[in-house]
Amino acid sequence: MIILQTFLYTGLFITTHDAMHGLVLPKHPTLNNYIGCLAVLLYALFSYTKLRKKHQEHHKFPASNKDPDFYDGKHKNFPVWYVNFLSNYLSLSQILGMAIIFNIRKHLLGISTSNLLLFWVVPAISSTLQLFYFGTYLPHRELASGYTDRHRARSNSYSVFLSFLTCYHFGYHWEHHAYPQIPWWQLPHTRK
Repeated sequence: MIILQTFLYTGLFITTHDAMHGLVLPKHPTLNNYIGCLAVLLYALFSYTKLRKKHQEHHKFPASNKDPDFYDGKHKNFPVWYVNFLSNYLSLSQILGMAIIFNIRKHLLGISTSNLLLFWVVPAISSTLQLFYFGTYLPHRELASGYTDRHRARSNSYSVFLSFLTCYHFGYHWEHHAYPQIPWWQLPHTRK
């Protein structure tokens, strides 16, 4: 159940991601943005506007010191890069907001601490790890051979099914940077 919750939680962020590219409801941009805003609020109380601005920077300056998703310039290893990544996106107000929600669910709604941890906190944190590992670290880490094009990204070679399970095709990362107008579920069709 925790794995399913994590996968669904990741889906909230992927919905936001596609909304930031105008892909949830392309013919209705206002509604598209409302859906993106709602999904990212449910995900972790993010500001959709701020997140979208940072994501645009990621696409404009991938894997560089101007990319908010990129490592701090010194530490390329996974754990330090992950902490740096989180620090670029999480705010104290978000953490306090989630703590308030946790306590409302616990004290007013009577949800046990163990259930909150197992079915909300652990999936939320696991989702950030999943998104970071498959959507930032693997596709944007620099190999010994260096970067090969302006996207500074590469894709995994997983089957379509495994790509879906790992992170809603976020592993088709070069394709996403080359064709940002393509929604997540169509990315496998762009592979050459």
